[in-house]
Amino acid sequence: MSVAFTKEDSAETASESVLPDRPIPPGLNLVTEAGLKALEAQVESARTAFEAAQATDDINERRRQSAVPLRDLRYFSERLRTAQLVPAPADTKTVAFGSTVTFSRDDGRVQTYRIVGEDEADPKAGTISHASPIAQALLGKSVDDVATLGAQELEIIRIG
Repeated sequence: MSVAFTKEDSAETASESVLPDRPIPPGLNLVTEAGLKALEAQVESARTAFEAAQATDDINERRRQSAVPLRDLRYFSERLRTAQLVPAPADTKTVAFGSTVTFSRDDGRVQTYRIVGEDEADPKAGTISHASPIAQALLGKSVDDVATLGAQELEIIRIG
């Protein structure tokens, strides 16, 4: 094996071992109690994966296996550091962070979402980020109010 080939292989491996940071969403990092616990679990999971990768004997393989957990550890540690815990809404009169909102769309669809922090949002699981356009349109509204989202109207049916 030539020295040139070895250096090229090492350079390729080195570039795989340094991943760019995950972008931090702008604005406040609001979280629910469940979201805070999820961030703590993500930090621990990334730390565990990083420590497991460090046990690899081959340095190039160790760097490669450490890249994703290290990037995730940086991201989730920062998100945990900046997290602002928002208590559950005190009432269900108006839509607030942490509320579960049921609304109907112009086309007759009825949807229910809980408004949560950005890292815990998963629309398929029924949660949306407080920074999303839908949440922004709904926040502060009451039952029977109509929120405008682009050309659509969303009528609030229930707040929980």
